[in-house]
Amino acid sequence: MTIRLIPRVGYRAAAALAVSCATLFMSSTPASAAVEGVSTINSGDTAWMLMATALVLFMMIPGLALFYAGLVRAKNVLSVFMQCFALTSVLSILWLVCGYSLAFSDGNSLFGGLQLGFLAGVGADSPPRADAPSIPLLLHFAYQMMFFLITPGLFIGAFAERMKFKAIMVFSVVWSLLVYVPVCHGVWHQDGAFCGLSHVIDLAGGIVVHITAGVAALVACIMVGPRSGHPHTQMPPHHLPFTVAGAGMLWVGWFGFNAGSQFAANGSAAMTLVVTHLSACSAAVAWMAIEWIKGGKPSALGIATGSIAGLAAITPAAGCVGPIGALVIGSVSACLCWLACAKLKHRFQYDDALDVFGVHGVGGFVGTVLVAIFGSRHFAGGSGDFSIGSQLVTQLLAALAATVLSAVVTYGLLKLIGATIGLRVTREEEHTGLDLAEHGEEAYTN
Repeated sequence: MTIRLIPRVGYRAAAALAVSCATLFMSSTPASAAVEGVSTINSGDTAWMLMATALVLFMMIPGLALFYAGLVRAKNVLSVFMQCFALTSVLSILWLVCGYSLAFSDGNSLFGGLQLGFLAGVGADSPPRADAPSIPLLLHFAYQMMFFLITPGLFIGAFAERMKFKAIMVFSVVWSLLVYVPVCHGVWHQDGAFCGLSHVIDLAGGIVVHITAGVAALVACIMVGPRSGHPHTQMPPHHLPFTVAGAGMLWVGWFGFNAGSQFAANGSAAMTLVVTHLSACSAAVAWMAIEWIKGGKPSALGIATGSIAGLAAITPAAGCVGPIGALVIGSVSACLCWLACAKLKHRFQYDDALDVFGVHGVGGFVGTVLVAIFGSRHFAGGSGDFSIGSQLVTQLLAALAATVLSAVVTYGLLKLIGATIGLRVTREEEHTGLDLAEHGEEAYTN
């Protein structure tokens, strides 16, 4: 019997062939399963959205809190901080309990279901949403939570310095469920059709946030009534540096507000950031120019307010317009918001203390309408119809529907609250200031 020895190189070749065959065999069978199970979560998108979420919270505390606190009188500054912090805390819990589920789960045309209440069944490895496939579901929850809590934060400026703290909290909670949630569900849910209107363009909340809050601010400031002494007593801001610093924080945070609404770290988010900044710049310059021409001197308050008007206006349009469109939207919003704040308010004598309706309501409406004119598929990632006539009608109807819903619910809620716990503090408490009367503390003791 003859034994033939295989050369050493033969052993190596045979081993390599065996390994190759084994690898091919092992990978060929489960290959389809592996592809099906591949996660769509992108670490870059997730990192950006974590930052964007923090930026939007930064808009509320301390950005909006400082912006508003500087505009009220010294005896009410802590009340504004208290309202912003309390709304942040209470509404975040409400979002967990039922807000997120009602806004973003499947249901009817107004509300989702309660299947995601308390984030039931949601974990760190839960599948992402179809409309935000590259970030975890929990991060979508957190990001949208910031929009939920900042919206009522906007309208507290309209009735600043005279409304009861408990009335503000009750009103904000119920209003958020009856106004914000159905508008959010109709406009932003992946299968939503707000009031039967499909293809409504609202990237980051011109309708969902600014129009609803602005209209609520107008109705509320009229129903609560003017501050004692208004309009004959001068009530100048107590600390404009607070306001200007707060405006700067809002401007920075707005990059997360708008660019984050693309749910990805990509070119669309970059364009959104660029047009957001340019709209704020053009509005600030336009407001400054108006004051300079009308009064001879541009003011720090004016340029800060103008920038916020431009930011509010570009919010619905930021995903669909380019730099030129942003400059026009910002400039137009500054002119119309200035007219609302300087002329309309004085003509009708309503006491919108911090010009919430004039800046956010009017600004949001301007951007919602003008996106139909300046929007383009080129800036919307190649998607969308952008037929000016039909889109303009859609945008107008959506804005009007949100206006009516917010106005009716606000009126009904405040009537009910006024008949039960009361809307405003007493004249003596208002004279003392809400810091002491409502919270038992003072910001300035000298």
